[in-house]
Amino acid sequence: MLALAGGLLDAYTYLCRGGVFANAQTGNMVLLAIRAAEGDWQGTGHYLVPVAAFAAGVLVTESLKERTPATRLLHWRQAVLAVEMAVLAAAACIPLGAGDGAVNVLVSFVCAMQVEAFRKVRGHAFASTMCTGNLRSGTEAFWHVLRKQDRTALETSCCYFAVIGCFIAGAALGGLLLPRMGRWTALAAVILQMGAFLWMCL
Repeated sequence: MLALAGGLLDAYTYLCRGGVFANAQTGNMVLLAIRAAEGDWQGTGHYLVPVAAFAAGVLVTESLKERTPATRLLHWRQAVLAVEMAVLAAAACIPLGAGDGAVNVLVSFVCAMQVEAFRKVRGHAFASTMCTGNLRSGTEAFWHVLRKQDRTALETSCCYFAVIGCFIAGAALGGLLLPRMGRWTALAAVILQMGAFLWMCL
């Protein structure tokens, strides 16, 4: 569910909010460095904001991890999801156009929280908001399947490629919903996160 939400958010910010991939910050850091080298300090600041928002998302997540009391009803990761859902619901209310930059910053913040809080799937390190690391790990495991016929490596490889498949499906879902829902498409990610929240209650 979280990988579906991650793919949907990437499609949302790219197709609906100014052609930006807000989930990962590598591109922003590259563009930040280029603008700084050119002496374009306004442009540098433009790319620094989402990077700072991503860092803030990590800090807020760690704070929630420390401060959320351990109870049988609420896990700290559920508190993280609650914040994510509230932020995305607010982002969906921001009009298209002038508000796109603010939305991309909010999505960067949310994705940082998600990737910081949910680091493992079936015991394997993974990311639900980006695919590069998952692709590397899944392909590496597949190599061990080819070379050693390792059944455990096969399960690992399938796990990673399933996550990638969910991410791609989420992006496709975003592309299908955007013509019908516009800026409110972000609420579909909220629904997916709510599903993960409720699943954790089981």
